[in-house]
Amino acid sequence: MKSKFLSFLLLIAPIISYSQEMTIDEKIEARFKPFADWVSSIVFYPISIVGIDVPIVIIILLLGALFFTLYFNFANIRLFGVAIKAAKGKYDDVDHHSVDVVAGDSTPGGDVFESVQSEGVVGEVTHFQALTAALSATVGLGNIAGVAVAIAIGGPGATIWMILAGFLGMSTKLVEATLGVKYREVGEDGKIYGGPMYYLRKGLKEKNLTGLGKVLAFLYAIFVVGGSFGGGNMFQSNQAAAQFKLLFGLDSGFIFGVLMAILVGVVIIGGIKRIGRVTEKIVPFMGIMFVGASLVIIFMNIDVIPAALVQIWEGAFASNSIMGGVIGVMIVGFQRAAFSNEAGVGSASIAHAAVKTKFPASEGIVASIGPFVDTVVICTMTALVIVVTNLKSNLFEYSNLDASNNVIMNGTGEHLGGVDLTSIAFDSAIPNFSILLTIAVILFAFSTMLSWSYYGIQGWKYLFGKSKIVDISYKALFLIFVVIGASSSLGSVIEFSDAMIFAMVFPNIIGLLLLAPKVKVEMSKYLSAIKSSKE
Repeated sequence: MKSKFLSFLLLIAPIISYSQEMTIDEKIEARFKPFADWVSSIVFYPISIVGIDVPIVIIILLLGALFFTLYFNFANIRLFGVAIKAAKGKYDDVDHHSVDVVAGDSTPGGDVFESVQSEGVVGEVTHFQALTAALSATVGLGNIAGVAVAIAIGGPGATIWMILAGFLGMSTKLVEATLGVKYREVGEDGKIYGGPMYYLRKGLKEKNLTGLGKVLAFLYAIFVVGGSFGGGNMFQSNQAAAQFKLLFGLDSGFIFGVLMAILVGVVIIGGIKRIGRVTEKIVPFMGIMFVGASLVIIFMNIDVIPAALVQIWEGAFASNSIMGGVIGVMIVGFQRAAFSNEAGVGSASIAHAAVKTKFPASEGIVASIGPFVDTVVICTMTALVIVVTNLKSNLFEYSNLDASNNVIMNGTGEHLGGVDLTSIAFDSAIPNFSILLTIAVILFAFSTMLSWSYYGIQGWKYLFGKSKIVDISYKALFLIFVVIGASSSLGSVIEFSDAMIFAMVFPNIIGLLLLAPKVKVEMSKYLSAIKSSKE
């Protein structure tokens, strides 16, 4: 393990040394771009549907989500009430107590509330903390920037398909989180190690697929480390710094990066317990703030809501709609939702694995809330703001984009990206209202980095061992990349890292499909325990 660790440090040493030179962007871009383009072309290899190139990875995510929804009899909707109650702690007694018969029990048969506390219950965080830690990784810039571009490309109708994809993704998250808890490991210090690396290796071993499980787990660990440094770190700090510089008129993001690194460092040094305590406060706050601001804009334009809803509904099913008709709009909506909630990527199961429970399915059911909040609620709010304000102020024409997928604004002719477009929509309702958006962007980026640091370190420790030096080295590197991301424009590195995140889909989905029957058994156990507690 030590030799692997030293080899990795030698590999990345040139990148770190470049960060001390003035030409870091050009040097890294020139050396890394060919490799990044090659990896990205494989992961996002497209097939053409009604003239639209759709990455195969998105098709895999959606078909997997549809399969799990049907296989578990629409548990995403059927058990939504159970998920809410479990997240609020209503079933904590069920999670933390054994249903074994107690000596002298006058009413044997598994009455949870008369049975002993189970000594086998492990975990570091509550259901709610695990949920918010996972949400903090998915609720981010994609909800603000990506949705705006999706609506601009696919028209208002893409909103309907985003919502549907969000509901389907709930089923995938249920499977991932259940397996994450079922096959987690507990270190000597009581810390939890879980996620796809563990359920791929241990779960597939149970199915006599030991070799396949080891290979898939190893690949997943590499992908999650790469993704944590880029898409879960540098991209977030880069975009947050861009908004910060825009608000305060600064030229450099270095100081912002250092400050962000300090704040992130203070939290991640404490591990998942501290991350959980921070995210359980930040995620509800930033979600309520963004949704609240969106609702203010929507109610200010209440007179055009009926027309906006008609545009959304008709745009989803109109045969002559933008980008190839119904299928085209459907693809745009599905693709944005898949990239936003990451259901099928498997990363969220790493956070959910740390929950305190003896029933793996309890956290799987709670985890299904994630895509609902991320996509059905927050992404829909962004979409409604864009559609309503565009209907009111005629900001842009749908599908009128330049070669870089920037929206061409009516009147001014400006070419704006997703965050800028959402900012303009906010400001069109109330002058300087985009300040709230800037705060939201920084909070979203900060919380995303917290969770991805935890995801990355789990993959890092799986590869190099669980020693103290391995722990410290990863956290130090992660904080260095926060600064690099904020002060650079490393397009190819970030492109590569995003590809690494979605490369996680391929080994993960294979494992989910093979292990789905195990999840069904675990769900039956948990639901039976809840039923027994009510008798």
